[in-house]
Amino acid sequence: MISSLAPLDWLQTLADPTRVRLLRLLSLEELSVSELCAILQLPQSTVSRHLKLLSSEAWVTSRREGTNHLYRVEADSWNASRSDLWSWVDRQSADAATSQLDERRLQQVLTERPPNDDFFRSTADQWDALRVELFGTRVDACALAATLSPDAVVGELGCGSAPLAQLVAPFVRQVIAIDNSPSMISAAERQLARCENVSLRLANLDQLPIEDAQLDAAWLVLVLPYFAEPVAILREAARVLKCGAPLVIVDMSPHDRDIYRQQMGHVRLGLTREQLEAWCMESGLRMERFWQLPPASSARGPALFSAVVKRY
Repeated sequence: MISSLAPLDWLQTLADPTRVRLLRLLSLEELSVSELCAILQLPQSTVSRHLKLLSSEAWVTSRREGTNHLYRVEADSWNASRSDLWSWVDRQSADAATSQLDERRLQQVLTERPPNDDFFRSTADQWDALRVELFGTRVDACALAATLSPDAVVGELGCGSAPLAQLVAPFVRQVIAIDNSPSMISAAERQLARCENVSLRLANLDQLPIEDAQLDAAWLVLVLPYFAEPVAILREAARVLKCGAPLVIVDMSPHDRDIYRQQMGHVRLGLTREQLEAWCMESGLRMERFWQLPPASSARGPALFSAVVKRY
């Protein structure tokens, strides 16, 4: 006498070829209804109807992710009778043409599937800190540096310890880094010991040891506050730039930290866009773009701006 009708119910459930196809797919991969429709080439109503029956008999389980329900087979939780029955059915259907076609479509669906968002959803708020912890602070800067032409000759004017020269050296033909401080040049030499294409030069910025129209790009980063005659610096920068080549200026907006005069030798407390634009016009440069930069969360100094100016 049969004590339970469940195995007989299973036989009726597995007699349907569509439900067998669903179970085979879900034993291979967790899938959404829309993905199953794409693989089986069946309407959603049909797939959902079969999934409802399979779920009610515990052949499949599901979970919610966003707006989707994802289905899967958890064969490890099946009892021996259920496992044995499915193993027999699976063997009978494994070589069917429809099964092979389903598996090819499954691979296509998985290829087109967007990346799993679980990791990013759990770490989104801490992603910046994790990214720095794993890969350092220069990943984005290196990505931008790689956009420079490999044939470019570029200049870091007022280089200090030459952080930009060190950054861009792997991506360009030559970097010319200039500073008027022997101590800074010595510090830069230690940083750039392995950069064979960086030429460090001790010189005044109003008398650059660079030929006319030699540079494809140049940078003046936090340099202008140190000079009483900024037009002379900008005029020299214009001389060594090729026509249309950019000079990127990053500096401080106006501020009231008078202590910078004593501590760092600044001769002015920041500058306005109008001041810089007037100096550029006097130097043969034209301002193309100007931005107020958002402050970094850890920064304690004055607000910064960035400007791109070009020789005309």
